Amino acid sequence: MPKNNRTRGHSRTLTKSHKIAIAGVATLGAAAVAFSAVPSSAQSTTTDAASSARVAYSPEQIKDVKASVTDQLAGASVKVETIAAKQKAAAETVAKAAAAKQAAVKAAAAKQAAAATAAKAAAAKQAAAATAAKAAAAKKAEAARQVKEAVSRSAQRPQVETVAAKTYANNLDGWIRQSLDIMKAKGIPGTYDGLHRNIMRESSGNPYAINNWDINAINGIPSKGLLQVIPPTFKAYHVPGTSWNIYDPVANITAAANYAADKYGSMDNVNSAY
Repeated sequence: MPKNNRTRGHSRTLTKSHKIAIAGVATLGAAAVAFSAVPSSAQSTTTDAASSARVAYSPEQIKDVKASVTDQLAGASVKVETIAAKQKAAAETVAKAAAAKQAAVKAAAAKQAAAATAAKAAAAKQAAAATAAKAAAAKKAEAARQVKEAVSRSAQRPQVETVAAKTYANNLDGWIRQSLDIMKAKGIPGTYDGLHRNIMRESSGNPYAINNWDINAINGIPSKGLLQVIPPTFKAYHVPGTSWNIYDPVANITAAANYAADKYGSMDNVNSAY
């Protein structure tokens, strides 16, 4: 009986299905060998006839069986390869789906990050707008304040200009009148007549008059100016806003009137040396 060379020469890896099919072929082959190996002398004619009648195998039948088994093995191998291909395809599909899902997650994260950046930029823009609006409001308020101050200065200026515009003659009349305005502003009593009368008696209207012979002169503090005021009295009764020069006509008159108001109630009450 020829050996099963086709089965041994198969190069594919044997699976469990392959092994079961081969075992079946081997069993059939063993049975065929057993039937063909029984000698004719060891059995009776009746037995041989009966055996020949029950089992009759030929090489073609064995060959057909082996071919069928081989075909089955080949079919099983194709099925295994098909299953493996399907599994590989399924695995690739799963991998692609996982990759797509991961890409979608990354895209969603990027989109969310972009949205957060946009929101932050919008917030910064809004804050900048608020700051600009605040600065504009402050600028507007400052402008309004400056306008208000300008209007206020304009309203006050005519009075200042009116006072500043008043002038006095640089003579005894002008000096007395300017002194009277200052006295009025400071609340010092006195009249034009009272001032003029005492000036004419004390200095004859000479603003640089000086007494070098009376007791004050002997004591080193001679009387000076229109109303003959000694330096200590001038200093004590000096009126703010006037000159500190004792020979200044307006300063001399105003300080003397301030002294007379303190000692006599008014320069109008003085009719002699005071």
